[in-house]
Amino acid sequence: MTDITVAVNGVLGRMGSTVLNAVELEPGMVPVGGADALAGDGKSVSTLGGMDLPLASHLDILFGTVIPDVVIDFTNAEGGSAAMRTCIANGVRCVSGSTGLTPEELSAIGDLASQANVGVISASNFALGCVVLIHLARIASNYFDYADVIESHHEMKIDAPSGTAISIVQAMLEGKGDDFDQNIVEKELLSGTRGGSTGGINVHSARMPGRVARHEVVFGALGQTLTLLHDSISRDSFMPGVMLAVRRVVDEKSMIVGLDKVLGFSD
Repeated sequence: MTDITVAVNGVLGRMGSTVLNAVELEPGMVPVGGADALAGDGKSVSTLGGMDLPLASHLDILFGTVIPDVVIDFTNAEGGSAAMRTCIANGVRCVSGSTGLTPEELSAIGDLASQANVGVISASNFALGCVVLIHLARIASNYFDYADVIESHHEMKIDAPSGTAISIVQAMLEGKGDDFDQNIVEKELLSGTRGGSTGGINVHSARMPGRVARHEVVFGALGQTLTLLHDSISRDSFMPGVMLAVRRVVDEKSMIVGLDKVLGFSD
């Protein structure tokens, strides 16, 4: 079987560099290049194994040097949208972990992927344990009337709540089929203490050094609570899910949103 060639978009970032090295170690995959908005064109990026790969400031420029089978993108909403669109236009499959894209933008990209018969997978979280948590939260929501979501990330994360927290909330509301009940305080002594709110679910975000990603769902009912908790201790936790998505996307001709569908948790 021919190796899958992979380029990494956002390769100079912490997630991007982790992905690049994971691809180098993954059997059946070969890293062939990288792109990053902070990079100078005509430069190179090195792997831990000593490979020197072409580096460009944009995928369009990189594709002038090398056309990979798959691009793995970990940037931001704007970068992720541009990466997926560029890949589709060039017939390159894309796996994106960039969050913050609106449902309308994802739908538009999905239409482009279907028209071009190009596989794309976009997911808010690639940690397999977190995907299981989302699945369980969807199931449990049918049996509880109160719920909070608490997420915490490293201090450099620029958005709140996390894309994963939003995915968890969406799954919970889908599972329940209605809004949750919610305590409305009569006197809020510190503004924002109850966090954000959607569909009756209070969402709380923390940002601090020492964290990578933690997501916690707490359900409440008469005389009991149920807590689901997932910790990503390091960025390595996302790599098995990313590699699984790369192997899947080469056989796709349209867009898949959510790793749960790759794992068979939903259609």
